[in-house]
Amino acid sequence: METVTITAKGISVSLDLAVGHIAAMEIEAGGRVLKPLHRAPWVGSPRESLPQNLPEGTVRLSGDFLCAPFSASDVEEAPLHGWTANSEWDVVENGAIAGGRRAVFRLRRKVMGAAVDKIFTLRDGHPFLYQEHVFSGGSGAISVAHHPMTAMGDGGRLAFSPKRLAVTPATPLEPDSARGRFRLAYPGRATDLAHFPLAAGGTTNLADYRMEDRREDFITLVEADHGGPGWTALARRAEQDLVLVLKNPVELPVTMLWFSNGGRDYAPWSGRHVGVLGIEDGRAAVGHAASLGDNWLKHEGVATAFALTEGRSVSFRHVIGALPFAQAEPPRGLEQATDRLRILAPNGPAKEVPFDGEFLRIGRSVPA
Repeated sequence: METVTITAKGISVSLDLAVGHIAAMEIEAGGRVLKPLHRAPWVGSPRESLPQNLPEGTVRLSGDFLCAPFSASDVEEAPLHGWTANSEWDVVENGAIAGGRRAVFRLRRKVMGAAVDKIFTLRDGHPFLYQEHVFSGGSGAISVAHHPMTAMGDGGRLAFSPKRLAVTPATPLEPDSARGRFRLAYPGRATDLAHFPLAAGGTTNLADYRMEDRREDFITLVEADHGGPGWTALARRAEQDLVLVLKNPVELPVTMLWFSNGGRDYAPWSGRHVGVLGIEDGRAAVGHAASLGDNWLKHEGVATAFALTEGRSVSFRHVIGALPFAQAEPPRGLEQATDRLRILAPNGPAKEVPFDGEFLRIGRSVPA
């Protein structure tokens, strides 16, 4: 496997160039090494031991990757989540910058005629990976999403920036009980994340990830209009850390959660993909054609694709990080300053960590 690793003081990130997935991310903090991102248990297995029809992005499923489009590639032919998640990237630039490191990667293929660049920035002492993706040229429109995955040994608790709506699609990921299982109602809808309807009746709190709930579930959260960064915080119980994912809601207005906890019985999942949560910030409906057509998100006033035009570029930014966190409950909020991120603990004083408060362009970007 060809990977490129970039490092800054206290942090390292490795990219699998064969598919553009983050193969590893390590953060040194509090005398520990935190590993916030997940790799599927079959990665590295002999190819002949896996189903032959698996997309390469599933064969090497790791960390975080760019989906372009998100889900089905039913406008321009490509595997699930597009060529950005299934084909080779080249290193264009990799060098030191003031107080850190920056690397630029370029997808060998075009997406809707557009060149695609992936830019990683690490800063000394910052427990975060700062990412930007740039689409240059092209035509039509493309839906996009990040796909960071984290795994828990004993579950955890979630907190979010304000959301106005949570919605499940018409059908679950695994409707056939001979192949898998689910818990949420499909379709389902709620404005209170603590009371989302269950398939069996009653409600559940979406903030509570319990290991005993074996399931594959997918749900879309729509950001409320609050003027700040969008964020998801996960307090992982066994790992005693806090995984943080941040975005600009103008660029990426939805957060899609994938609860993957032993809910698929067929290969390569085989009931062993457990304790995994995908925190998938995007500008997308489910599938490229759905994103470009009439969909429920558009009815809610939510954009589901970026327009592509020859001679122009569009970009969006995203942040992933982690820090030691011994509390069982997630923070009550995050506050961004120019050079710090304040984590408002559920109990006790706030914690501050170094953070590039300008990176997400809050209040500045107006995507096409």
